[in-house]
Amino acid sequence: MPKHEIHPDKWIDLYADYLFNYTVTRVSDREIAQDLVQDTFLAGLKSMKNFKGEASERTWLISILKRKIIDHYRKINSNKGKAEVRIQYNDAESEGDWLEERVADPFDKTAEDSMQNSELGDAIHNCLSKLPKKQANVFKMKTVLNYETEVICNELNITASNLWVIIHRARTAMADCLKENWF
Repeated sequence: MPKHEIHPDKWIDLYADYLFNYTVTRVSDREIAQDLVQDTFLAGLKSMKNFKGEASERTWLISILKRKIIDHYRKINSNKGKAEVRIQYNDAESEGDWLEERVADPFDKTAEDSMQNSELGDAIHNCLSKLPKKQANVFKMKTVLNYETEVICNELNITASNLWVIIHRARTAMADCLKENWF
């Protein structure tokens, strides 16, 4: 039986636009769509040895992408997924396991945890107060209050692309401030 070849060095040129357009129509968020396509390419690289050539490369990547989209909706619709704090997690043994299995038990708290949470809360409020007013408002509305993009845009009379620029700048400033004052 002939060996089926796969060409990951050509994936971006050949499939990125198609996969992105496929994804963005299903998740209605460009940033999430980009992340899911990247996750698909990464999963494809990790499982190249499983490619049997029974379908085209594109069809194989779409089947991976479909699972990524389903996992995305499962995560955001589960209680643990709604409470998840986004952290980088890599464990070679558990690649692809549900992140919600890794969510900390809220009842397993110590006095030190409570003190650290209080200190972190103070650091976050301190950093928020250092942001320009518009950035702070957008950050609170999107990140803390979980307002939809459309609601924020209508309330602040800004475009969606302007919102994402503002939120990116606010998140970057918050991360820098927290590195300086918390970590």
